[in-house]
Amino acid sequence: MTAADDPRSTTPATPATPISAVSAVSAVSATTATPAPGGDGPTPQGHPRRWLILGVICLAQLTVLRDNTVLNVAIPSLTREMAAGTSDIQWMINAYALVQSGLLLTAGAAADRYGRKRGLLTGLALFGVGSLAAGLADGSGQLIAARAGMGVGGALLLTTTLAVAMQIFTVEQQPRAIGVWAAVNSLGFATGPLVGGLLLDHFWWGAIFLVNLPVVALALVAVALLVPESKATPSRPATTPLSSGTPATPGSPPPPDRPDLLGALLSTVGMGALVLAIISGPEHGWTSPRVLLGASLALVVLALFGVWETRVPYPMLDLHFFRDRRFTGAVAGAVLVTFGMGGALFLLTQHLQFVLGYEPLDAGARIAPLALTVVVLNFSGLSARLIAGLGAPRAILLGMTTMAAGLVSIATTASGGYPGTLAGLLLIGAGTAVASPAMAHTIMSAIPPAKAGVGAGINGTLAEFGSGLGVAVLGAVLTARFAADSLPAELAAADTAADRDRVIDAFSAGLETSQLVGAAAVLLGGVVAATLLSRAARTT
Repeated sequence: MTAADDPRSTTPATPATPISAVSAVSAVSATTATPAPGGDGPTPQGHPRRWLILGVICLAQLTVLRDNTVLNVAIPSLTREMAAGTSDIQWMINAYALVQSGLLLTAGAAADRYGRKRGLLTGLALFGVGSLAAGLADGSGQLIAARAGMGVGGALLLTTTLAVAMQIFTVEQQPRAIGVWAAVNSLGFATGPLVGGLLLDHFWWGAIFLVNLPVVALALVAVALLVPESKATPSRPATTPLSSGTPATPGSPPPPDRPDLLGALLSTVGMGALVLAIISGPEHGWTSPRVLLGASLALVVLALFGVWETRVPYPMLDLHFFRDRRFTGAVAGAVLVTFGMGGALFLLTQHLQFVLGYEPLDAGARIAPLALTVVVLNFSGLSARLIAGLGAPRAILLGMTTMAAGLVSIATTASGGYPGTLAGLLLIGAGTAVASPAMAHTIMSAIPPAKAGVGAGINGTLAEFGSGLGVAVLGAVLTARFAADSLPAELAAADTAADRDRVIDAFSAGLETSQLVGAAAVLLGGVVAATLLSRAARTT
């Protein structure tokens, strides 16, 4: 059985969904003022070439996000030409996401300290070298290693691009810029399988990686010429360690700003182990020694990371952020929305393939209206105007309620064919276009401008965790409801057309239940986020 055959697998033949853009969009930095080039101090005007710079950054971001889904359509070619087994295919796909997720927080901290423009250039270079190595790989091991290298570059790009984007816009322009960013992120995930399919129709599988090289070259030149440098300047810690009740002596010089190397190591190992456990669960079983060991290691290491961050004078992650109700409310909403959307739409790809009978590329194309809805609403500025009129709490609640309604529509009408699914996708896209930018602005308004990269890493990491957990939990709901391990295996064992219909009906019922659980999680996220944000507004 291949990864694409298993309804519990976290690597379906179609893209996980463009909703992963929520994780990227949720990390957008919305500071309270536009930092000046070369530092984090505010200026009253944005950069004179800010829209051109945003276009350059979006081009780089589009390439990174496209590579999250592009490899799925190449699975048959890789299996045939490399004699790759299921385990090899899993690692080819997951190595990129695993490394990227584990390094997001560390990459953001490094960019804040050493320079966000420098981080952009480094990330582009690493991504380009990894793409070249992947395109020329002649074995599974080489391709897996190249994908991991691309993940390192992707982590730097996903964090530094966000901080740079918000650095160059004024506060008034940031909602529109965030909207454009949201549209590009959704477009990146939607175009991955489409671009991959077109390339594979005319070239060999390596072309899906080599096509990144001219884009990386163009982005490197444009970033070097256009993007201003910015980084956090050494200063007294914004807070004293949580374990210490002694503040710094007034008037004393600030202690040296040293990098939090142990914190970086602990966060990378902890998040890497956690994501690996989530990825391995569907394949090896949630109670298998491999998954339990990975989850236990993640919990222990992340607990040590939390303790260490309360004691170091210059923590990579200041845990005082979580005392801000705006931050905790928006983060809670982001985790729950990615939990529900990532898991539920992962199941939708299975429904389109296994129940409605679409080929992987066709299934990906039929999910594209979700991303296109986000593009239209954000590029037109409609979502930004709606957010400004409603305010963040109500905009988030409205958006996430609309998303939940879309998931309910898919769950209750999908068995009737694609039209009901399309209506649900349009609702999800409309809700995403409103909720994601509003949540992004709220999250990062609680983060100091000097920590913009870290803020992007925090939100990106939590969103990746929420999406992966959603795939795992909702996939487990499907498996329990379906009461079988694999739909293709059950269909192959069916002797008559009536038996096949019963199997498909049981699978569809399991999908419906899982989608409804996802809808409940999204709605809960909207209520929690809106309630906490409203309380925070009343106390400020």
